[in-house]
Amino acid sequence: MNESNPKSLSAPKNNQIYTLAQNETARMTNLHRNQPIMVNGTGTDLKNENIILNRAKRKMIAQSMVLKLIDVATEKNELSFIQPLWNTYHCLNTVYTKDGRLYGKYCKNRFCPVCTAIRKAEIINKYMSIIQTWDNPYLVTLTIKSVPAKSLNKMMSGMMNAFRTITNKYRKRNQRGHNIKLMGIKSLECNFNPIKKTYNPHFHLIVPNKQIAGTLIDEWIKICSKKSTKWVNKSAQQAQPIWDKNKALMEVVKYSCKIFTEPDVNNKSKQKGKRDIYILALFNIFCAMKGLRLFERFGFDLPKSSNSNHHKKTIMDNPQEWEYDAKQNDWINTKTGNNLTGYSPNHFLTILLSNNVDMLLE
Repeated sequence: MNESNPKSLSAPKNNQIYTLAQNETARMTNLHRNQPIMVNGTGTDLKNENIILNRAKRKMIAQSMVLKLIDVATEKNELSFIQPLWNTYHCLNTVYTKDGRLYGKYCKNRFCPVCTAIRKAEIINKYMSIIQTWDNPYLVTLTIKSVPAKSLNKMMSGMMNAFRTITNKYRKRNQRGHNIKLMGIKSLECNFNPIKKTYNPHFHLIVPNKQIAGTLIDEWIKICSKKSTKWVNKSAQQAQPIWDKNKALMEVVKYSCKIFTEPDVNNKSKQKGKRDIYILALFNIFCAMKGLRLFERFGFDLPKSSNSNHHKKTIMDNPQEWEYDAKQNDWINTKTGNNLTGYSPNHFLTILLSNNVDMLLE
């Protein structure tokens, strides 16, 4: 990990602009230690060992990755990213437990591995009941030709506009009683090719049937082929029936970009199991996605939910307090010194975060 990097760990000099993000729950602890605290939501079940261990794993990855992203943001003078990145570094630094539940303050940033995993679970819970009502759903991939980093933001924005043009066209026609109604869910994803040094932004979609899938692909090829430099390769657009709806939904919302990338994406068997983290490429993708909606539905509304527990505020008396210790990759009880999760990273992950981080390729 990058714990010894003084450049990363030092707070920004201009404290008025770059005040080091302090977790709200930690601030409350400092001011009101041993006093009741306010928490949001219903917390996480401590008995779910898989979730708790994965949260510790993602926290470890976030702490290592974000420090390097802060260095890149500073070097590139992308000042608007520095404070959010520090927020992610301090995400869940302090957590509280009581009655078998875990509570904390989340940064909710899209580059936070902890928060994106939680967001993924929320989307699955929200949309699975809708997808279950679709008898013959299809998984669709709409993609364009790969581009260099300098063209990535423009291309992503163009993709969003192109898709919006398609859905607006069919919505208006459907309102007049013509054509089918386009509906489904869509996510934006981008992969980096370290061999060619190019980026491939693409959409993953789930739609109710084959007809909608075919219409989207036809319209996508048509509108993208109108550009002076053709964006699309017709054979790269895909539509396939979904046999496992839960697996398909997880595929659509899994991530906006890969943290761990195969060094040779065209020959994954060449170095099976090998992964690298390309920090500059990750930063370029995050920059290009800034201001864009990564996940959205189209053509239908969600039913109104009566469940407001997600925003529920609760006052807790005498919870146990835990502070994250990067050296132990775990939260430590502030009174007893005990570990919260007992998480121990495997050798592969430790080596990857220490030795397989590329700071130059983009």
